[in-house]
Amino acid sequence: MSTSTPYVLILFYSRHGATRAMAEAMAAGVESQPGIDARLRTVPPVSATCEAVDSDIPADGPVYASLDDLRHCAGLAIGSPTRFGNMAAPLKYFLDSTSELWMNGTLVDKPASAFTSTASLHGGQETTLMTMLIPLLHHGMVLSGLPYSETELFTTTTGGTPYGATHLAGQRSNRSLDEQERNLCIAQGRRLARLSLALGTMREEA
Repeated sequence: MSTSTPYVLILFYSRHGATRAMAEAMAAGVESQPGIDARLRTVPPVSATCEAVDSDIPADGPVYASLDDLRHCAGLAIGSPTRFGNMAAPLKYFLDSTSELWMNGTLVDKPASAFTSTASLHGGQETTLMTMLIPLLHHGMVLSGLPYSETELFTTTTGGTPYGATHLAGQRSNRSLDEQERNLCIAQGRRLARLSLALGTMREEA
């Protein structure tokens, strides 16, 4: 990836792999647009103990996010499994560490969106997405959802909302993304990439 090429940061926490699969599909959507890259980053789990015991580098998959990943992104997508209608603690913990960026207005006018996976069909997908968007609003970001021009929103029986892509992982969290869920993730990434390029040009001209 060229350091001069703008990128959409796809920041996620995934415990059983479903949210990671969504992030990868969203990255494919971003990279379907010329002139912009996708950067996948994750966050470490949160321990109830006082001493950090996890490695600084995950055993597999994307590396852990840094504030610089956020600072230099052209757009942002955040993803998490649902936890009682809210994002998982590890992602919230990372977002809580971004006060420096908030104080400097670093993310103002950059586009952002959210995506989530849950074990049950009515497991709080929409409330999770809405609560995930709140800190992005505090950062002054421009929110991007999934418009109904993506006609699979009308036909999906598992995941997909106008607030962002969703996935039904099943009670054992082992159900793979179906074609409609994957296509909606790709569409969300594609739209976020287009907005990132357009708003980036406007910020440069301002």
